[in-house]
Amino acid sequence: MKHQLLSVLLLLISIGCQGQNREKFNLDFENQKEGSKLPDDWFQWGGHNLSVDTQAYSGTKAGKISSLDGANFGSIAYKIPAKYEGKGIQLEGYMKTKEVQDGFAGLLIRIDGKGTSLAFDNMQNQNITGTNDWKKYTITLKYPEGAEMIYVAGILVGKGEAWFDDFTITIDGENLQTLKEVERELAKAELDKEFDSGSMVDLSNITEEKIEDLELLGKVWGFLKYHHPETAKGNYNWDYELFRILPKYLQTQNDTERNNLLIDWIASLGDLPTCSKCGPTSKDAVIRPDHKWIEDQENPLREKLLDVYNNRSQGNHYYIGMAPGVGNPIFKNEAAYYLMPFPDDGYRLLSLYRYWNMIHYFFPYKHLTDKDWNAVLGEYIPLFLNAKNELQYEMAAIQLIGEVKDTHANIWEGAGRINDWKGSNYPPVHVRFIEDKLVVTDYYNEERKDEVGLEIGDIITKVNNRPVTEIVQERTKYYPASNYPTRLRDISTDLLRSNNNEIEILVASKNKTLETKTLKLYPKDSLDTYRWYRREDFKSFKMLDNNIGYVTLQTIKEEDIPLIKKQFKDTKGIIIDIRNYPSTFVPFTLGSYFVSSSTPFVKFTNGSIDNPGEFVFTENLEIPNNGDTYNGKLVVLVNELSQSQAEYTSMAFRAGDNTTIIGSTTAGADGNVSTIYLPGGIRTMISGIGVYYPNGEETQRIGIVPDIEVKPTIAGIRNGRDELLEKAIEIIAKGK
Repeated sequence: MKHQLLSVLLLLISIGCQGQNREKFNLDFENQKEGSKLPDDWFQWGGHNLSVDTQAYSGTKAGKISSLDGANFGSIAYKIPAKYEGKGIQLEGYMKTKEVQDGFAGLLIRIDGKGTSLAFDNMQNQNITGTNDWKKYTITLKYPEGAEMIYVAGILVGKGEAWFDDFTITIDGENLQTLKEVERELAKAELDKEFDSGSMVDLSNITEEKIEDLELLGKVWGFLKYHHPETAKGNYNWDYELFRILPKYLQTQNDTERNNLLIDWIASLGDLPTCSKCGPTSKDAVIRPDHKWIEDQENPLREKLLDVYNNRSQGNHYYIGMAPGVGNPIFKNEAAYYLMPFPDDGYRLLSLYRYWNMIHYFFPYKHLTDKDWNAVLGEYIPLFLNAKNELQYEMAAIQLIGEVKDTHANIWEGAGRINDWKGSNYPPVHVRFIEDKLVVTDYYNEERKDEVGLEIGDIITKVNNRPVTEIVQERTKYYPASNYPTRLRDISTDLLRSNNNEIEILVASKNKTLETKTLKLYPKDSLDTYRWYRREDFKSFKMLDNNIGYVTLQTIKEEDIPLIKKQFKDTKGIIIDIRNYPSTFVPFTLGSYFVSSSTPFVKFTNGSIDNPGEFVFTENLEIPNNGDTYNGKLVVLVNELSQSQAEYTSMAFRAGDNTTIIGSTTAGADGNVSTIYLPGGIRTMISGIGVYYPNGEETQRIGIVPDIEVKPTIAGIRNGRDELLEKAIEIIAKGK
């Protein structure tokens, strides 16, 4: 009996010790409540199937994602309040994959703050596909100021299976399981909850005169947001301050009353200490702050605003930061108001004010827009205020976003009604504009070829009895882009969508006959759709005839580069295809192979927190020579599918000793992006830094101008030819 009691006691002690040693966060997937589908505290993003599997790296359990038809991705995710301080954060974890295709698998880390994603990586650029045994992977990011929530996850995009186990998070090398939490003191702005449920502002029946008043208010509001020291400290929830002043502002009867109210409002924010560091705009500034609207005001309002400018905030700012080492703006503490899919009057006006001022002070390409940005605010006030539903609000937002003429700028999240408007059913064919005509270029599913009733190279001239040109003209304002070819690229992906199961099209075939056909449409999840080009998992390089090397950046991996240099060392020429988005960042690792000495290829403009609206050039960035220079000819292929990193990489290759770029206009949107959130959960972006050639020549909107323009033809499409590749081979073969 005594021995039995002792055994029970030892068992209880053991259980107690296990409970005491249980780690804070269930990052090894081991803890799982009986009957639960997922490990404790893990949750689901996306549509793929999540489960716990016994095929673990260690212990007895691992997280598993299995693809499902009809879903694009899935994540098994875990969130941790960001109650820590540090400079860098690292996620380590083990992953294995099985038959991953049409996407990738990876670890994911995302850090949010006040409705904004401050840091993110999902290993997409590592292009993990196929079948791989357990392997340790690592993501390292700067730990951002203002972090509020840390999300870690395993992600599977496309088809296949992926397993995840033994995640470890460290900040500055210290394990989060044992790292001491730091209670963060909340800014006064975060404590203001008065308008969480709505603005309580009625802006219906606004007169033309009041629209002019609202235009001025939007400019004053944004100016104070980014210049006044008290807003910079986070002492005011600046969204809610707008809702406080609006009712009184609308009641003013004349300009004098209006201006006096604005002066009193500024004075109420607190004293302005004399700023000894607030110098004039740098004489080297490429772009100078635009304060013309201030100069146009009558005294004493003008003097009051200039007083704020001359004693503006310096250094850390509650609402704006700059990405370390890059310099693109980070818009901080901007609530997305996800629970307001159709924001009320006040919040819709806030949306317009927020976006206009972000662009006015921190967009490096404002000078390249088609309109005077000062006039855009007044033009869009009626459009935002008159929106009667979610769709009209999203339409107003995307038109405003389109005014900045930046292919990076679109609604990347929160455009649910626009997506419904475009149509839930998709055509079984991929189409592109070739020679300004809408041309069938591919079948999404080869097995449906016979039932589609269209041939590669067929030209679609009408959709439901409407000319394609007419539809394009009608829709163009809803497709933000830097230039027209890129806008056509994006419109083409949606032209044949519909909420009906079929559409009627007028088709010009190879024999030049016109025929009306009925095209059956399908739910997206029943087709192997792709947006611009088909993503495939194939080797990134191969030898062509006539001793010519070919490299595609779509699937290139870091480990491919030494092999490319070795295999192609004695070739007559190398063709690098960037009609895609590079899977790995190669401007320096591969670009250095084509220069015989360190060569400048790019410089940037960076904005300023201390003087919003000022942009200055950085020093030139150079491609280094690493001692082994390729002696043959390099031909680079680009077109409207070449965007952002693809364009930057093209600039690096252009610095080569013997480079020819051929193709057509690229997307004209280069440089690191900055995320913007608008009320209603709308997430958009802008190109956050200015990208220029060393001589100061622009790339934004223009794109990478080819040395030799070559475009695909309809005849070439019909005959299955790649005319750009043919031209590249010809250039190398002839030595020209």
